Amino acid sequence: MVEDRSAVARLFNGVNKVLLILITLLCILPVWYTLVVSLSDRAAVAGGDVFFWPQGLTFNSYATIVEDGQFFRSFFISVERVVLGAIIAFFVVLLMAYPLSKTAKEFKPRNILMWLLIFCMLFSGGLVPWYMTMKSLGMINNIWGLVLGGGLPVFNVILVMNFFRNLPKEMEESALIDGAGPWRILFGIFLPLSTPVMATILVFTIVGHWNEFFQALVLMTKNENYPLQSYIRQVTIVLNPAKIDAESAKRLATMSNQTLNAAKIFISMLPLLLIYPFFQKYFVKGITLGSVKG
Repeated sequence: MVEDRSAVARLFNGVNKVLLILITLLCILPVWYTLVVSLSDRAAVAGGDVFFWPQGLTFNSYATIVEDGQFFRSFFISVERVVLGAIIAFFVVLLMAYPLSKTAKEFKPRNILMWLLIFCMLFSGGLVPWYMTMKSLGMINNIWGLVLGGGLPVFNVILVMNFFRNLPKEMEESALIDGAGPWRILFGIFLPLSTPVMATILVFTIVGHWNEFFQALVLMTKNENYPLQSYIRQVTIVLNPAKIDAESAKRLATMSNQTLNAAKIFISMLPLLLIYPFFQKYFVKGITLGSVKG
């Protein structure tokens, strides 16, 4: 009987390993394929001969991107947007989640504010009213329109609020007895203990701001103000024949729009691929501990 159970356990573990490997490959293959296409020449991509390995290896797509001033301008606009958005969202979520983690007896407007937040999370005011509001606030062609245009991330507030509610109540009571006020308790006790959930919402915020493209299409009337994802969404390449020299013409002959766009997409993915491993150890713990209470 013991041997049968051991055999079943080994079979179960083997099946799990195979499934996890397959899921990992499904996640990695699109990124790898994008890189392979960006390194292949025009004829191979057009003929559909590219899959696992670059055909006609060339770095001309990346050389063209290096010379594209608008690409790097959009890249740094996205970086600025992520930095400002992450800092603002961090403090807004923190300052809103703390009072909402209290009971209605401790914080009387708590239930009313929670209903308002949930309503706003489920129902949108609409694109036209949102645009009119942003325009009236002077946020057209403005980086602050991209940073503040998403409003308050309600899901992140709920995640942090539930995390705070899981912290031992005795710590706050002891701090109150010792004379600590709400600000001291929040930044001296709650925040240091909230590294997992704060890292989680930081990842959500960074990914959200970095990948978002629609707001810029609405708020920006000039292409030079586009963040990276909005710029990449322009799938066609506008070339100025007057600026194409012999070397550029030779380079363009070896690549297509598809290879160039693949190179841009791969470069745009790199920042998220590089920062995620540093937050991954907090990610699952932060979501789990922040979602066990309602």
